[in-house]
Amino acid sequence: MSAIPSWIERRFNFDFPVSLYPNILARIRGAPPRLEDSVRGLLRGQLIATPDEKWSIQENAGHLLDEESLFARRLSAYLSGAETLPAAPYLNVKLTHNDCDIAKILSDFRAVRGQQVEQLSNLPADYFARSAWHPRLKVAMRLVDHLFFIAEHDDHHLARIWELRHL
Repeated sequence: MSAIPSWIERRFNFDFPVSLYPNILARIRGAPPRLEDSVRGLLRGQLIATPDEKWSIQENAGHLLDEESLFARRLSAYLSGAETLPAAPYLNVKLTHNDCDIAKILSDFRAVRGQQVEQLSNLPADYFARSAWHPRLKVAMRLVDHLFFIAEHDDHHLARIWELRHL
């Protein structure tokens, strides 16, 4: 049984100052090398194993890549002044990442995340205070809160990968 709490059941406190956005952006920037480190040296069988019939290490890695398109759509919503963020288009989707090459997942994640970080790094500081409604959490989130949410999501899946490594 996993010691990691269910992502869907997590609740968040967004009570920190907007001025923390550079720190949170550093966490987001660091996710690709941390993901690469978490799978380094593993054999294909270890990457695609599902010992508890949940997502494999590779499926967790692929899911991080998949989520980048949602995060990009949400960033666009903030930039355009939308009142509501796009909802996640799926829950409990059957993943096919075990059929892929882990090197491709890692390189694609690094490239896409790098583009998003570059875009965020060029924003004026006041953009990080922009707010929009998150449909699942049912709370208004500032852009800085959304970035914290992404960083926590990254950490959730990275923790799960490390847990799977040690089963």
